Amino acid sequence: MEILNPKYNQLLEQLLESCRKNLVSVDEDLITKAFQLSYGAHKNDFRASGEPYFVHPVQVAKIVAEEMPLDDISVVSALLHDVVEDTDISLDFIVQEFGKEVAEIVDGVTKIGGVFRGQNITQAENYRKMLLSMIKDVRVILVKFADRLHNMRTLEFVPPHKQRRIAKETLEIYAPFAHRFGLARIKWEMEDLAFKFLNPEAYSQIAKKLNETREEREKYIKKITQPIAERLKEHDLKFEISGRPKHFYSIYRKMIKQNKPLEDIYDLLAIRIILENDDNNECFYVLGIINQLFTPIPDRFKDFISIPKKNNYQSIHNTVIGPDGRMVEIQIRTRKMHEIAERGVAAHWKYKENLVTSDKDLEEWVNWIRDIFETASKDEATKEIIASFKLNLYQDEIYVFTPKGDLKRLPINSTPVDFAFEIHSRVGFHCIGAKVNGKIVPLNTILHSGDRVEIITSKNQHPNKSWLQFVQTHKAKSNIRKYLKREEDRIVEAGKQIWQKKIKKLKLTFNQDDIQKLIRKLKFENTSAFYSAIAQDKVDLESILNPPAPAEPTQTNELKFDNFIKIARDGSGGVLVEGEHKGISYSFAKCCNPIPGDPIVGYVTIGEGIKIHRKNCSNLIQMAEKNEDRLVPVDWPHTNGKLFVAGITILGEDKPGILKDISNSITTFKDTNIKSVNINTYDSQFEGQITVYVEDLEHLNRLLERLRKNKGIFSARRFESAN
Repeated sequence: MEILNPKYNQLLEQLLESCRKNLVSVDEDLITKAFQLSYGAHKNDFRASGEPYFVHPVQVAKIVAEEMPLDDISVVSALLHDVVEDTDISLDFIVQEFGKEVAEIVDGVTKIGGVFRGQNITQAENYRKMLLSMIKDVRVILVKFADRLHNMRTLEFVPPHKQRRIAKETLEIYAPFAHRFGLARIKWEMEDLAFKFLNPEAYSQIAKKLNETREEREKYIKKITQPIAERLKEHDLKFEISGRPKHFYSIYRKMIKQNKPLEDIYDLLAIRIILENDDNNECFYVLGIINQLFTPIPDRFKDFISIPKKNNYQSIHNTVIGPDGRMVEIQIRTRKMHEIAERGVAAHWKYKENLVTSDKDLEEWVNWIRDIFETASKDEATKEIIASFKLNLYQDEIYVFTPKGDLKRLPINSTPVDFAFEIHSRVGFHCIGAKVNGKIVPLNTILHSGDRVEIITSKNQHPNKSWLQFVQTHKAKSNIRKYLKREEDRIVEAGKQIWQKKIKKLKLTFNQDDIQKLIRKLKFENTSAFYSAIAQDKVDLESILNPPAPAEPTQTNELKFDNFIKIARDGSGGVLVEGEHKGISYSFAKCCNPIPGDPIVGYVTIGEGIKIHRKNCSNLIQMAEKNEDRLVPVDWPHTNGKLFVAGITILGEDKPGILKDISNSITTFKDTNIKSVNINTYDSQFEGQITVYVEDLEHLNRLLERLRKNKGIFSARRFESAN
């Protein structure tokens, strides 16, 4: 695009000349291309002052080239810093036409501007840290300095309410930043311009009084500098000496701090001596000369050469009693020190592992090396050094806004869940969703500096284990783990109660060893996991504690029981019927199936003779209530040494030696004889029926107790009908 307006051709040439004069290397074609694109994008826009908007990016680019100075990439970025935000030109187009480096700087400057839109600055230090957390290339913040400085220079054309907001941002955010980045001139100008709009009355008062005493002040400066200059020339020193009043805002702060009016502030003047020879020792040599001419004030002496400030500022500050008894501060430094103090903009990056980001780290990190620009030749190596200004501080944390505009600091890669717990643990526990910059997003969305986050909660929502896979903060992780532990304990306790009720219902006995064996067999890690699975219906207790027979359980069990009672009754020699009913035929009742050893009674039926029931048979009890006279005393025959056949059903863990343990438990008690054993195994368990010869029911009950004490035996009970 060809620029036809001679005025803008002149602006371009002035900018290029500034670049040639101040920058290490200059890509004039790239700068011209950016100038033309910026002009075309903004040519129909105007600023509040009425001048074409395009003048603003040009002036920002000139500040970058003259007052910092940076590099040609920064100048190009300054020319384009508003085109993506204010015009139809996309970031992708910038990448295509000017490269990724320029696009990243333009994008960063745009994002920084967006952060402050509509915000009330309440935590200035957090805002400064947030800005650093947003950018990867330090040139972003430096171009933003230039943008803000030009805005401040033209702030008078902005409405009053915007003047105060912008001035407050400048004073609290950008001026302290400029100080830490070694940009003293920019810092002072920002402070004074902000002071002018935030406290116009005090500004005008100081300006008026300093103006009134200007002639007198200039005479006094000459009065003190003349003898110093003469003495330094006598020692063949090359130097520059000048005097100036301190900056307005600096004077105002001193008035507030000392609680004194301007007239009582004595050290309003500062004399600066800049030595051309780059020798630190020469500064102390000059200090000795000054102290021979004037009386020094010892407690006002500061040696920033031996111990530089954290932003690499070096100078001697020496306050003396000058002519007429007035206190004067004299600063002594080399030319190199002066360049770093006034225009320090090139940084070397301190790459540290496990960087703990704090204000101290920032000040240590900003260790400016202005000599790169002063001493390096214009070669490719120097250009590569300048182009590698990648920020490595505050990249491990982000700063995000609450809906009310409060700032929260979080680790990098934090999510809405981290943010929710940062607000309050209750918000975290019930976090069900989030809005980031007005859009609903999943809970595992990665947040970025400058995001505005609103948490959506529900009383029915609770943390789950998956949250631990993406949360970053210790607070979130700790709270989630505590909740999950409490919930797990609750589930385990519920499972334990279910287990205890079940074994009680089945009349089973499990000691701790039995439970541990069952847990190992079912492949659970521990007791808690077992109980938890029970509570969540992941374990079928019925099939474990009361398993069905392996094949045709009902028919097989009934067949076995029929066989068993036939053997048992045959072995007993029948039943003895006493009294007048002796000799009447009898049969055994199917409802209770009495077997030898059971307490029994007879009941006289009509047409079926006597039915033999157990004494505790519910049917017998009901019939006896109406026809008690039909009850007949009966008993099993008792002869010396006569034994009854009894049946035992046993359930347990299938393991080597279990049959031997069962046999020992039976045969070692009263020399009990085993008649038969029938064992079936399935799923690492066994179920069996054992017939034994016992003297009576007490004998049988003692055997059952002995069997239950064996490890691996889940249950042992008398063999009865399935009915």
